[in-house]
Amino acid sequence: MLKFKYYGIVGIALIFLVEINFLLKVQPFANWYFPIIWLGYILLIDSLVCKLKNNSLLSNRFPQLLGMFVISALFWFIFEFLNIGVQNWSYSGIEILDLGNFFNRQLFGFLSFSTVLPALFETTELIRTLRLFEKQKLKKKYKITRRFLFVMIGAGILCFVLPFLLPEFAFPLVWLSLFLILDPINYLHKQPSIIQHFKDKKLGIPLALMASGIILGFFWEFWNYWAIPKWTYHIPYVGFLKIFEMPILGYFGYLPFALELYAMYWFARSLFIRKEIFLAR
Repeated sequence: MLKFKYYGIVGIALIFLVEINFLLKVQPFANWYFPIIWLGYILLIDSLVCKLKNNSLLSNRFPQLLGMFVISALFWFIFEFLNIGVQNWSYSGIEILDLGNFFNRQLFGFLSFSTVLPALFETTELIRTLRLFEKQKLKKKYKITRRFLFVMIGAGILCFVLPFLLPEFAFPLVWLSLFLILDPINYLHKQPSIIQHFKDKKLGIPLALMASGIILGFFWEFWNYWAIPKWTYHIPYVGFLKIFEMPILGYFGYLPFALELYAMYWFARSLFIRKEIFLAR
């Protein structure tokens, strides 16, 4: 079994080299910082998980981790589509990359976005391994009715459509819509879902996911701030008090975003594999 001293050290080295290169700007590494530093982060966190419990995605479930990289890139292009309606973020510095043709630009996007989902699940597994929220439970058990599920799906569809119709006011719904649509579907098809966790009165996974969202949100914004190719935000009414490029209130969006990715992953995975082997309980 792989141990921390192998790929964990590689992860630390990648993060350290990118941090230094934010100052030196040695090419082409400065332009391709995002997939490099986030690969380092994933290797580091996975090695910590493996060290703590002798089981991790990379060491024991590599095909699943590889699938996450592919699915993650596809997921983010869905959010890029949603951004067409709200125009809440844009990219700068892309034009100075050696990405003049369409293929190279898409490759850059694919490699960068592919790290989002693995980083979330790795961080969530680390938090669960540390048992930070495992004792947290709901005091009351709630009955989940089919009417509630269909109302939730309907609300999700509405949240999906409204940002295109009223982008100035409905833009936050982008980070909620797919969760409201897909989590009930996952529940109905007996896939891991936030609804099922609430029904079981277990808050460990939902809280770990949201904590992961905040942690990743900080590092996404921190590393983005110093980069050459980067994103900037254009958020109406609440674009004040920025921490790096993100307005302070925008960090709350990482809470539902993490739940949304969880629902999207299990929905996509259920289309191909029914067996539940990760974060299902």
